[in-house]
Amino acid sequence: MNKWIIGILAVGTLSFTSCKSLQKTGSSSFDDSESPYLEEEPIVKESEPKSDAKPIIVKEEKVKVIEEKNTESFKYYVIIGSFKVLENARNYKTDLTQQGFTPVILENTEGLYRVSVSAYNEETSARNKIANIRHQYEKYSDTWLLKAKQ
Repeated sequence: MNKWIIGILAVGTLSFTSCKSLQKTGSSSFDDSESPYLEEEPIVKESEPKSDAKPIIVKEEKVKVIEEKNTESFKYYVIIGSFKVLENARNYKTDLTQQGFTPVILENTEGLYRVSVSAYNEETSARNKIANIRHQYEKYSDTWLLKAKQ
């Protein structure tokens, strides 16, 4: 009976020690790049090397500008929000306008509404704008680049 109790205590101690070590160092069965709990890397200033900056997501879609008088097409759009419901995109556009942005709503072929705050024909200019937004506004750190399909 005593050996049985000692065995249970030994296993319990190992389990506790093992769990306690996880609290200090963490553990994962998947690659850290897939972790939803990773802290975002700080956004670097344009004068600093961009290799440490969070990568910019680029998606290619066919889009059209809606509800705007000037419907000039651009190759690259800086996207700050996406919505399934047009009214939600409109409300977000209003909020962004109050923050000093000049947003435009785009619609893709799947019926999603993208809220763009800048548009360019040069990819470098669009990427610089994204870096600038991410640096100035932490809450917009997920701003991404839409490449318009022709």
